[in-house]
Amino acid sequence: MRSTLSAETDPGLPAPANDRGDGSDTGPTRAAVILPYEKQPRGTGSHAFDAAPRAAEARLAEAVGLAASIGVTIVHQAIVPLRERRPSTFLGDGQVAMAKQAIDDQRVAVVVVDAALTPVQQRNLEREWRCKVIDRTGLILEIFGERARTKEGALQVELAHLDYQRTRLVRSWTHLERQRGGFGFLGGPGESQIEIDRRLITDRMVKLKKELDQVRRTRGLHRRQREKVPYPVIALVGYTNAGKSTLFNALTGAGVYAQDQLFATLDPTMRGIRLPSGRRAILSDTVGFISELPTQLVEAFRATLEEVAAADIILHVRDVAHPDTAAQRSDVLKVLEEMAEGAHAPLDEGWQRRVVEVLNKADLLGGVGAVPGAAAEGDSAIAVSAMTGEGLPALLDALDARLSANLETVRYAIPSQDGARLAWLYRHGEVIERADTEDDVQVTVRLSATDRARFEQPPA
Repeated sequence: MRSTLSAETDPGLPAPANDRGDGSDTGPTRAAVILPYEKQPRGTGSHAFDAAPRAAEARLAEAVGLAASIGVTIVHQAIVPLRERRPSTFLGDGQVAMAKQAIDDQRVAVVVVDAALTPVQQRNLEREWRCKVIDRTGLILEIFGERARTKEGALQVELAHLDYQRTRLVRSWTHLERQRGGFGFLGGPGESQIEIDRRLITDRMVKLKKELDQVRRTRGLHRRQREKVPYPVIALVGYTNAGKSTLFNALTGAGVYAQDQLFATLDPTMRGIRLPSGRRAILSDTVGFISELPTQLVEAFRATLEEVAAADIILHVRDVAHPDTAAQRSDVLKVLEEMAEGAHAPLDEGWQRRVVEVLNKADLLGGVGAVPGAAAEGDSAIAVSAMTGEGLPALLDALDARLSANLETVRYAIPSQDGARLAWLYRHGEVIERADTEDDVQVTVRLSATDRARFEQPPA
C-alpha cells in the first residue's frame, strides 16, 4: 500500500528541502498545519444535532494533534479566514503567498491543510509552496494506516487509501502519462502508464473487497455464537480522545492501549464485566468519531457501527473538560442519527433511548461535583473520572438499573439435584431471593424475556 506521505513526487516539483537544512536526510519531518476557517451560521445543517461551529482555535488544535500523531514536528500553524473557496487553490492568492513565506522561512517539508482538497487544488498548492501537501482526508488515512491492527481494519484502510489515491493519479504521477506501444498490426496508441496504474489499483480494490466480505462473514458467525450466550452488550462511543479506552480499562481491568492522542484505538475490543447485581455484561470499546470524517473512511467504521447497533446500551463518553465538548457531542450524535437513516440502517429508530452519557475527565475540572450540567442533563448523564475512578460505582449502578428495567421477575422451584439449571440461572439472571428446602430450591430471579423463554423451553 502506498502511503499518502510517501507517494511519488511529481518531477515538475522540486524535491522538498531536508528537515534540518544541512544536507542530511535524518531527523523528524518539519510540518506546517493550516486551517482554512469558514464560519457557518447556526442551524444550516440538515440534522437535528447540528450545532454552532466550533471555535477556530479548537479546530486548529485538533488538526495539530492529528498531524503530530503521525510523527512529524509542527514548526508552523496558522488559521486562515476563508471568504470563498477558490477552485484552483482553495485559498486566496494573498493567503497562498503569505503561507509560502512562512513555509520557506521554517524549511517546511509537509503542509497539512485541514480541509478536503480536490486533486487539482492539492497539486497547485504543491507547485506554489514547493513541498508536499496533504489534506484532512489524507492525514486521517495516514493515521488509520499506521494503527489498524485487525485484519479487517488493515484491509479496509488499504481499500480507503487506494480509493483516495486513484483520484489523485493525475496530481502525483503526471510523469506517467507516457504511452506504451499498442498491439496488433496497426500498432495503435497503446495504454498510458497512468491507465495501467489506475487499472492495477482497481484490480487490487476488487480483491480487497472480496477478502473483506470473507472477514465480515466470519465476524458474523462469531456474533451469532455470542448470541447463544446472550449477555447484554454495552458499547462505548464518543469523539476521539474522549477517554473511552481509559474508561474501558478502568471498568474491565483490561490493558487496552490508551494514550492522550487522537485515534489511539481503531479496532473494536470486547471484554466481560460484572455489574453490582452480579449480572454479567459485555463491554465493547470502539474507534472514536471525528468531525468531517472522510468519505473514504465511512466503510472503515463498519465494525464499530455493527457493534453499536447490536448494543443494549450505548455509552456516549464525552470529554467534559474540552472547550468544544458540546460540538463534539453533536458530531457523535449526528453520526449515530445517520446510522438510523435509510432502508438498510443498522441502528433502529429508538436508539436514543439506549444512550447513557458519561461526562468523563471530571478530574480536570476539580472532581465529579464540579462538573457543570451533570444534574441538569438528567439521569442519563453521569460525571466520572476514568483516570482516578471517581464516579465509576455510580456509573455501574446506573448501567445495572438500565439493564434490570427490562427484566422479568420469575419464581422457580428447582429440584435439589438439578445443580446445572440452578447454575444457569445464576449465570444468566439476577437471583434476588433463594430458599432451600428438602426437596427443591425456591429461587426468585430476574431474567430477560429471551433468557426466560430459553430456560422454560422443554428439553428436546
